[in-house]
Amino acid sequence: MTSPIDAVPVDDAANRSAREAARQRVSWPVNLTPASVTYESAGHALLLGDEISVRQAAQRLQGQGLSAIVLLISEPAAADTLLDDAQVEALLESTRRLPCRTLSPTQRSQLRIEGYLGRFSVGLHGPDERLDLTLPLLGRQHADLILDLGRSPALELELPPPGYRHLAWGGAESDAALDEFAELVGEFDKPRYFQINADLCAHSASGNVGCTRCLEVCPADAISSHKGRIESRIEIDPYLCQGVGSCSSACPTGAIQFRLPEPARQQEALASWLDAYRQAGGSVPVMRFVEAGDLEVEDEPAGCVLDVPLEELGNAGHDQWLTALAAGAAEVRIQVHPELPPTLSAFIDDQIAQAQALLAALGHEPGRIKRIQRGDGAARDALPEYLPLSEEPLELSAQPKRERFEEVLARLTALGQADGQRHSMPSGAAYGGLEIDRDACTLCFACVSNCPTPALASGDETPLLSYREADCVQCGLCVEACPEDAIRLVPGFLADASRTQRQARHEEPPFCCIRCGKPFASASTIATIKAKLAEHPYFAGDAAARLEMCEDCRVKDVYQGMVRDPESQLKV
Repeated sequence: MTSPIDAVPVDDAANRSAREAARQRVSWPVNLTPASVTYESAGHALLLGDEISVRQAAQRLQGQGLSAIVLLISEPAAADTLLDDAQVEALLESTRRLPCRTLSPTQRSQLRIEGYLGRFSVGLHGPDERLDLTLPLLGRQHADLILDLGRSPALELELPPPGYRHLAWGGAESDAALDEFAELVGEFDKPRYFQINADLCAHSASGNVGCTRCLEVCPADAISSHKGRIESRIEIDPYLCQGVGSCSSACPTGAIQFRLPEPARQQEALASWLDAYRQAGGSVPVMRFVEAGDLEVEDEPAGCVLDVPLEELGNAGHDQWLTALAAGAAEVRIQVHPELPPTLSAFIDDQIAQAQALLAALGHEPGRIKRIQRGDGAARDALPEYLPLSEEPLELSAQPKRERFEEVLARLTALGQADGQRHSMPSGAAYGGLEIDRDACTLCFACVSNCPTPALASGDETPLLSYREADCVQCGLCVEACPEDAIRLVPGFLADASRTQRQARHEEPPFCCIRCGKPFASASTIATIKAKLAEHPYFAGDAAARLEMCEDCRVKDVYQGMVRDPESQLKV
């Protein structure tokens, strides 16, 4: 274990100077010209809620540049309205020319809103049919803007799409919110926050579904699984995506990458900052991962605190935090705030739990990773409890995400005391092993062809199944693909060097073709195939020997059989 920090004097002025020197030497990476998506809004607005609130908002919005305003009465008026009869009559008169539709109680439960700024569709989804409301109300296929004044939002998302605003009418912020709403007319560009490499994705193979981690952590509901003719694929709607970044942090293979900045550049910047800080005379550095918006309203932190400015907290996960510790940070603090969407808050908690479990497994103090609250200056500026694990610079090779993180784990392993045991991890963590039932396995290698990483591999000339645990992301595709139910996942992080070594899990002598002698399968595979096809007419009688031939000899034997007896194929 590392010595307590109390034994080391800390010069805050020197740390502040070193921090500034590091900032001057290493700039935080940004994409200067990221790809973008464009929203186009002509100002066709749909307002929904109770009639009084909707008409009051419509009255307020008239004359503010919106192309059209239509009303959808989606709930009954409140009994405690503050308007008298004359005011109600005047309100109705001022908005009577606006298209309006009132929904029945049944229709209210069927109301569905989909889309984003410039392309909202609004309809009723009944058990037998779908009724479009946008066309009859607006005379066009889509609404550009939606103002929801209902008691509860019709679109129940933690992060609703651009162009949709739920507002409690009558509140202090109503006027300002309406002004902002009316300004959503024109063209608006937004960064395309992500990129997807389908070749690395562990979501689906051979019609089976494996990893779903990105689907579970998006608070904007921008990620979906689309079923193709055979495979399913992950798609991210760039118009719904709001750059939370939790999908990128949750993806164990790096198939989804956040681009502001890219994870690899972010890791390199963390290591470079810490190295520059040390070279400038700084001590006991603490890395604080914090949203950039928080930094704009805070006073300057203690000299040992190096701030990592994130677009959103989800832009960094446990791999980034542990990179900081491996590169020489004494402690990592993740600053959260009450406005975090519940899904993102739960994700941050899960990532902290994973990071702490990995530290404990490798013989380090789990308390080096901490969650602090916005506004808690004492927690932000507190000296770390322990000295840094290392003062040597950390250099990571430009490899995929999993391989880069293995280099981080290798550094932490060398600096700690791994006990060689398997340690439990939070549910769904991408760490674990496999158990192979050798009696059931026929070495058909369906698992190998479905594995999205190099974790499983076959032998070159010998029927051999090998496994490297460090590459396994516990997606379960091998389990789904195995026709013999011979594979079982073993969750948990193995704190032992063997997890990085490729090991033979099952091996058999090769079965050689009875005609040419070429090895082409294992003996158990041929035995299983012969048992399953024993009653098949194509392999009846002497033709059963074809099952013991390689693919080339089998074709030749079929052709020779047809030459000898041309009508034999008609008997099958």
